[in-house]
Amino acid sequence: MIPPIARRFVAGETVPEALDHARAYNDDDIAVILNLLGEHYDDPADARADVDAYLDLLDDVARSELDASISVKPSQIGLDVSAELFEQHYREIVARAHERDAFVWCDMEDAETTDDTLDAFESIANEYPWSVGQCIQSNLKRTREDLERLVDVPGAIRVVKGAYDEPKSIAYTEKSRVNEAYRSDIEYLFEHRDRGVAVGSHDPEMISLANRLGSEYDTDHEIQMLMGVREDAQRDLARQGVDVTQYAPYGNKWLSYFYRRVRERKENVLFALRAIVGR
Repeated sequence: MIPPIARRFVAGETVPEALDHARAYNDDDIAVILNLLGEHYDDPADARADVDAYLDLLDDVARSELDASISVKPSQIGLDVSAELFEQHYREIVARAHERDAFVWCDMEDAETTDDTLDAFESIANEYPWSVGQCIQSNLKRTREDLERLVDVPGAIRVVKGAYDEPKSIAYTEKSRVNEAYRSDIEYLFEHRDRGVAVGSHDPEMISLANRLGSEYDTDHEIQMLMGVREDAQRDLARQGVDVTQYAPYGNKWLSYFYRRVRERKENVLFALRAIVGR
């Protein structure tokens, strides 16, 4: 059982719990991305098990008629085994989503995985247009070139600041420089796309920038935020007519995910404690 302090950030251990969570947030006009927790599998059988779980989840989402998509991690579906196995599994999941009129996001992991992840995304998006979206990290110095390469690919792009501790040789490490790159990447996407733009951020300044650019360029976009973080802001934005999507993980591998949320921001624990005591 997930303890209350962690339950703020995890939608449950089972698929029914995850679907119930999505249903509750849909009632507040918030879409949900469901992610089965798991990563860095070096055994093909483990990767296959999670692929099968995602295929079943896509069927469940389609039957439920929820405003929900799924998100996978490259190392979860085979990249730590081989790039070929990863792309095979990635394509299989997106093909099922395409059949079900559903959508698949692919997270981005550390910089060593970027080339294999983007190569697979570009190939799969061209085969299954607008059934797939890819996360891009602005802290990497290569990202502008990646965006220029992908801007006309028929798949969504989620731009985030980046959470991995990469070396200075390939990444911006100062907060101000990351923010500068992130702002520039957001502006580039809005200038060059009329759809498929997702801004993954809890930063009020960046959210305001995205919404202003969306109006200025008439670009369909969404704001993506994590379950358990600034949820009042998520509801406020949705009430204002902004397309808001919440990233909601679930599954029995919740402990490492919760620990990561705590390491990122000590305030996350305070948020969870206040929720428990009703303050």
